[in-house]
Amino acid sequence: MGDREMKTIEQDILRVLVSEEELHQKVQELGGQIAADYEDKDPLFVGVLRGSFIFFADLMRCCPIRSELDFLAASSYHSGTSSSGVIKIAYDLSGDIAGRHIILVEDILDSGNTLYHLRDHLMDRGAANVKLCVLLDKPSRRVKPIEPDYVGFSVPDEFVVGYGLDYADRYRNLPYIGVLKPEIYEK
Repeated sequence: MGDREMKTIEQDILRVLVSEEELHQKVQELGGQIAADYEDKDPLFVGVLRGSFIFFADLMRCCPIRSELDFLAASSYHSGTSSSGVIKIAYDLSGDIAGRHIILVEDILDSGNTLYHLRDHLMDRGAANVKLCVLLDKPSRRVKPIEPDYVGFSVPDEFVVGYGLDYADRYRNLPYIGVLKPEIYEK
């Protein structure tokens, strides 16, 4: 690199909110809790792409029960920092979910627009029930009447990235949850 200093994504982080170790411990705890609750129910875990993919993979490894998995892709952000309120399902589940116990796994619940819409969508498709598992809950931003059933961490109203969460499709690869410096997203 010579005289130039290497610019890393970590330079854009104001502070670490949830450490890698705290994430690991909480995901194990959530996996154990879900496994106990669904031991004999053969649930279908549904990951909401793209933000949940790291959390989803780790959660599945910590939940040693008979289950299946699938993915949805939905968005209400469209590269911004606040929800547009308009939900678009870009990729839907491939199989029949009639009568299934669904655990919908998402990275963060803030406005509630996306998960509110997805929960209704899955119930309309015949699911027996839909429980919400979120890594992060940001209740101060909630505009829809929805609460998670399984929560990793409650977080303040700050822009967080890492462990799958992004800003403009960047920062997902951080191994922790960090608060993004405001000058990055206020440009």
